[in-house]
Amino acid sequence: MPFFGGGGAGGSSSLNSSSAYSLTQQQHRPSGQGQTEAGRRGSGGSSVASVAKALLPTRRRLRLDPTAKIYFPYEPGKQVRSAIKIKNTSKSHVAFKFQTTAPKSCFMRPPGGILSPGESIIATVFKFVEPPENNEKPLEQKCKVKFKIVSLKVEGPMEYVPELFDEQKDHVAVEQILRVVFLDPERASPQLEKLKRQLAEADAALEARKKPPEDTGPRIVGEGLVIDEWKERRERYLARQQVEGVDSV
Repeated sequence: MPFFGGGGAGGSSSLNSSSAYSLTQQQHRPSGQGQTEAGRRGSGGSSVASVAKALLPTRRRLRLDPTAKIYFPYEPGKQVRSAIKIKNTSKSHVAFKFQTTAPKSCFMRPPGGILSPGESIIATVFKFVEPPENNEKPLEQKCKVKFKIVSLKVEGPMEYVPELFDEQKDHVAVEQILRVVFLDPERASPQLEKLKRQLAEADAALEARKKPPEDTGPRIVGEGLVIDEWKERRERYLARQQVEGVDSV
């Protein structure tokens, strides 16, 4: 037998009497008031659900490498580069976009795009490094610049336009906020070596996109080449005729 609350029979009779009182009140209450209270209960439930949904952790659509930091070689007074690999780990097409707190001194290539399921890209990030202030030591200056990557689920392959994120603001997810970390270019480190590899991959991918697609179809001979080949065959034929004529004399 299932156990109920430790109120015994008294608890049961109290529950039944309260239920009967509630039923009597509902029978004598105007229908509009009952519907209003029902609506309140429904709206309260939906608000609780929305709050609970907001508290749940956002499911990531993209995998970033590096995950939370973006590394730049520290070269004051110069424009330097960094790289980050972005992979779509979801089962749908995903649009991504870079955002930064310093758009005048930083830019990304590409600034955004659409990735199919499982597709990845290495984006290049450019930043101008300000010279140190107040006699700060190199690499100790605090960089306040941050980068943010946002994502949006889209229906199938389409052309990327930044307005996608403005039209569907409620569905945009913040993937990660990246903090800038400077590296000493004269000092070997795993982060610096990884950055060099990613930049080389990004440059190779850019060059590959610049090359025209290879023509795998049937080769079509131009009209001029056909005419030149016909002339060459005729000249060989005439030369043969002349040789045969000389031999027969």
